[in-house]
Amino acid sequence: MSSITHNAADKHEHWDLVITPKNSLFNLNLKEVWSYRDLMWLFVKRDFVAQYKQTILGPLWHFIQPLFTTLMFFIVFGTIAKIKTDTGMHPILFYMSGVTIWNYFSACLSNTSNTFVANAGIFGKVYFPRLVIPLSVVISNIVKFGIQFLLLLLVMVFFSFKGFPIKFGWAWLLIPVLITMMSGLGLGLGIIISSLTTKYRDFSVFIGFAVQLLMYITPVVLPMSYYNQSKYKFLVTFNPLSSIVEAFRYALFQTGTLNTGGLLYSLAFIVVVIFIGLIVFAKVERSFMDTV
Repeated sequence: MSSITHNAADKHEHWDLVITPKNSLFNLNLKEVWSYRDLMWLFVKRDFVAQYKQTILGPLWHFIQPLFTTLMFFIVFGTIAKIKTDTGMHPILFYMSGVTIWNYFSACLSNTSNTFVANAGIFGKVYFPRLVIPLSVVISNIVKFGIQFLLLLLVMVFFSFKGFPIKFGWAWLLIPVLITMMSGLGLGLGIIISSLTTKYRDFSVFIGFAVQLLMYITPVVLPMSYYNQSKYKFLVTFNPLSSIVEAFRYALFQTGTLNTGGLLYSLAFIVVVIFIGLIVFAKVERSFMDTV
């Protein structure tokens, strides 16, 4: 009699959330990710606060790091090596613009590539769409990029008084598009590496110096004209980051080259990388707690 009563009660139970296993790798359920947007914003706030919680200068590091990096590039490449930027802009503006957009890509890739290992404790205790974490990393880095971009604008204003006037035009509309492309590439590559790192920790070591090496086949510190004279030109040409960095400078200063064919190649590369990344991510999240 008691068993019959229990079964009758079960039929009237109401659940707010029912978790079912994914029956397909293509079932990304982005609608569910959107429903957890409040949690995503909490992670964004956590990442931003935690990074500088026990520092003395706090967010001022966002200003200090690009300034010192730009100064170092100017001394080494502009003064000692005497490599011309050949773009009609002041070398400081050339280096700082490259450093600003490169820092954003580098941060997106490096932080996203550690998603599974760094958050294994949270993933093992509570359910939420796992994609929330890498997306929050990309958003929190947009905040940091905004701070460094503001610094770049201040430096541009300073140099406008020295004969390098700020030129506004339609090309400025490209900047949000280029930032979105950078975040997409960082996200796609990051979640692929994050998925591989759950089984092979070598990738966490590899990504550290791979980002530094990648910078030298991207026109961040050296102009495109310099690479055009090199036998390794093909490495820069097929690097999807090259056209984005060049277009970023063109949008800001209206000088240099805007390679639309290169941008379309970069866009296609990014779409493929994100697609592969999401598929690999969906596959690994099923069993990563057993291997991480």
